[in-house]
Amino acid sequence: SDKSFNILLELLNKAFPGDSPLPENFHVAKKMIKCLGLGYVNIHACENDCILFWKEHADKDICPRCKTSRWKSEKNSLDGKRVHKVPRKVLRYFPIKKRLQRLFISKKSATDARWHDEGRIRDGLVRHPADSPAWKHFDATHPKFAEDSRNIRLAIMADGFNPYRSMYCSSYSIWPVMLIPLNLPPWLCMKQPNFILSLLIPGPKSPGEDMDVYLEPLIDDMVEMFEKGVRTFDASTGESFDLHAAI
Repeated sequence: SDKSFNILLELLNKAFPGDSPLPENFHVAKKMIKCLGLGYVNIHACENDCILFWKEHADKDICPRCKTSRWKSEKNSLDGKRVHKVPRKVLRYFPIKKRLQRLFISKKSATDARWHDEGRIRDGLVRHPADSPAWKHFDATHPKFAEDSRNIRLAIMADGFNPYRSMYCSSYSIWPVMLIPLNLPPWLCMKQPNFILSLLIPGPKSPGEDMDVYLEPLIDDMVEMFEKGVRTFDASTGESFDLHAAI
């Protein structure tokens, strides 16, 4: 909770000697994360995984497919001017564009993003995904994308886990969706700090075959990045370029 986080920050600030670089409280910490472009977007979802209340459904209060209410509870304020609504299910989407742009914010990571083209040993063995037939087929199919080695190739993975570890919640399942930048050297791309959290699909049950509903925000951004790209500054060259990406 926010209160627990504030208490923890207060203890850590007292534990560090002198002026601590840690934020004073949870509110300041959230502002720092927002400035870094590493925040997330809340998107309400149907309790039965039918749709996201997003885009053409953003203003709807009832799922058009199963007719389930969007809201778990609705309470009027004491003055009757406001209504406090609690959604039944909330998807957390971590926008991918700024996270990919941050790969080029330092000279080291920007150079690593070109390793698959400039640093890879080419001896006919499969030492990296760039040596695979699938990668080569993609390059042949999309030569314009392949022209710039800085364009990001991503692998996607998802798995459910129980965050509570308690018997009464043993059936709870929350699903993170991770992206792996395959441009990086093999000793970096499979390291956990380089995984990119893109979606956090809520429980309590697994989304199953309806997982594609929750992937919509990510796929929308990926289509735009593949077709149009996003203007990005490359710290290793001192120039801006149109960054494209594909899964």
